[in-house]
Amino acid sequence: MILGTLSECYGYVALEDFCVRHYAALSERLGVPLKRLPSDSTFRRLFEQLNFERLSECFNQWSAQTLALERKAWLAVDGKSIKSTLQAPTSSYQNFVNIVSVYRQQQGVVVALQPFENAHESEIKVVETLLSTLKLKDVVFSFDALHCQKKQCGSSLSKAMII
Repeated sequence: MILGTLSECYGYVALEDFCVRHYAALSERLGVPLKRLPSDSTFRRLFEQLNFERLSECFNQWSAQTLALERKAWLAVDGKSIKSTLQAPTSSYQNFVNIVSVYRQQQGVVVALQPFENAHESEIKVVETLLSTLKLKDVVFSFDALHCQKKQCGSSLSKAMII
């Protein structure tokens, strides 16, 4: 799933096609002789059962060890809702899954991400928590309008982010 997604195969059928095209290389490199290739419905079931919070933790650990951020790096912070995660669509208080990501503009890579449900947490709090765990210094952040709040401008986090 990860190799296919990195190869711009977005969707279950595209991931199935990726496996068909790269069957020999995947079997050899992964050391797993595949008797039957996964179908698009297999990918759907895998994604439904995947623990995205744990996957995000693993990604953040890998990123911290692999992607070094030099002084004055530019980082964009934004949250996006995840398609098809809406719960109770007829309710006045809808719940859906969001992902906040910290994007390194010079390298074109995500350096950290954090999933959350909007009914349980606010994007503002998730961003504050994510950035404080990164412990970054001397970097430049850009945020969207949601983060232009009086309380945030006076917070210790915003003072730590000013260069």
